[in-house]
Amino acid sequence: MTTSLFLLFNHQLTQDQENDARDSLGAERIIKMPSDLGNIWGQIPPDLPEFGDHLKAIKDWLGSEAAKGDHALIQGDFGACYIMVNFAFEKGLIPVYSTTKRETVEEIGADGSVTVTRQFKHQIFRKYGK
Repeated sequence: MTTSLFLLFNHQLTQDQENDARDSLGAERIIKMPSDLGNIWGQIPPDLPEFGDHLKAIKDWLGSEAAKGDHALIQGDFGACYIMVNFAFEKGLIPVYSTTKRETVEEIGADGSVTVTRQFKHQIFRKYGK
């Protein structure tokens, strides 16, 4: 059985994330949303009090393409993640998110200005749930 990782994610996977998906999740295929759905996912209107219907096309795509036991990397708007994580569980998918180690470096310039550099490094994929 071929296992897939479906991306409901606003960023490009890093090589570390891709390698980890193949190693720890057993993902043989990594599947990005079509660009029109990616635009919906990446631009959840902030002024909608409820937006469940806004995600219908994404639910339709994931529901028709993913098979029970596939993984779904779900990160983005908190409310949208909540809705899609529950949808994934209903469909027998395994929803996950990427954890990162964060390092911050502050440098004080000769003029007293402060430059802050933040680096994020993928650690693991963590399952939503218990």
